[in-house]
Amino acid sequence: MRLSRYFLPVLKETPAEAQIVSHRLMLRAGMIKQASAGIYSWLPLGYKVLKNIENIVHEEQARAGHIPMLMPTIQSADLWRESGRYDAFGDEMLRIKDRHDRDMLFTPTAEELITDIFRSHVSSYKDLPLTMYQIQWKFRDEVRPRFGVMRGREFYMKDGYNFDLNKEDALHAYNRHLVSYLRTYERMGLQAIPMRADSGAMGGDNTHEFLVLAETGESEVFYDSQITDLKFGDRAIDYDDHAQCQAVLEEFTSRYARTDETHDEALFNEVPEDRRRTARGIEVGQIFYFGTKYSEAMGATVADADGNRVPVHMGSHGIGVSRLLGAIIEASHDDNGIIWPEGVTPFHCGIVNLKQGDDEADAACEALYSSLTALGLDPLYDDRNERAGGKFATMDLIGLPWRITVGPRGLKNGVVELTSRRTGESEELPPEQAIAKVAGIYGKATV
Repeated sequence: MRLSRYFLPVLKETPAEAQIVSHRLMLRAGMIKQASAGIYSWLPLGYKVLKNIENIVHEEQARAGHIPMLMPTIQSADLWRESGRYDAFGDEMLRIKDRHDRDMLFTPTAEELITDIFRSHVSSYKDLPLTMYQIQWKFRDEVRPRFGVMRGREFYMKDGYNFDLNKEDALHAYNRHLVSYLRTYERMGLQAIPMRADSGAMGGDNTHEFLVLAETGESEVFYDSQITDLKFGDRAIDYDDHAQCQAVLEEFTSRYARTDETHDEALFNEVPEDRRRTARGIEVGQIFYFGTKYSEAMGATVADADGNRVPVHMGSHGIGVSRLLGAIIEASHDDNGIIWPEGVTPFHCGIVNLKQGDDEADAACEALYSSLTALGLDPLYDDRNERAGGKFATMDLIGLPWRITVGPRGLKNGVVELTSRRTGESEELPPEQAIAKVAGIYGKATV
């Protein structure tokens, strides 16, 4: 993409309504525009990051054996009356009527809808275990939407649902999701800590929230500092192996880590004093096991091996896809703008032409652009006739991890400048070496 042809409405001034870093930077970088309170249009740059995050979620769900689908955003109130949640959910649910005066609602979550799908098509234990998920827009009518996409009313969410014959199998599904979420967040450059949480309106006894530590987090969290040393990394794991998944759960949840809702001061005091930490956290996902809460209420049963009808055991598992943009920015920025991790960046690198219109500089930038594109990379070429300082400021603001700067002086010496956005370090390299280095960072082969 050439910046002269791209829609990137960056702002020089910080909008007055933006209270936290991620909201300020997303508005200034031209990623979102507010349509109404807590509801945003996703502009091209923001949309690219949103899709990159979504793709990582899809890939890790597929790795865990989960099946994608798509359910509607508008549901019938009748299903929620069956489960008993229609009145219990509260004012966050946007209740509407269609032209035939039927009670409908804009989906805040989809346990009822997926349970209805399951009971209509699955009747035997032989079809279990089964986990299906979607990535779809949701709506919760927050009293005071704030902090941009971090606490909006409309949000993009991955919600998955497991159906199992018994509690043991359902808890394995719970563990499987915990493992897949750890991988998902690490691929996005985040450390998301699983913390014992409150189940709220979902119900159930087993639940962990995944929280990213940040000063602007909504939740107060209490944890053993040892947990921040844990990394899942590239280890291989068999998602069908109950023992392997259980071992990961124990590794990442055996140390004290709780939100303020479930904090136990006596247990916390058992942690050595030098390892006790209190901080703020941003919730980016949650996993639940709630047993037969919905299957019993809605008649989602299967025939077991003896021919008896038994309610299935269920759980639900969510990742806040749109919220993750804000969380990543809160965790990765500086005074000049965003610093995208390579896993989610909207463009793999930026190309800055210091002297647009100079034949040699123009040709070198075009060659870089073509070579990177041919390798399957997605560079953003700033080909505008603007001063160099303005181009650098734009690149820093939008946060591309790598920048290649091309100017007549460097070209006379046969080099371009490759700069890391995260460290600010630069090195002069021949163009082909700069291409090879960027390609290697993203795992692309060069000839």
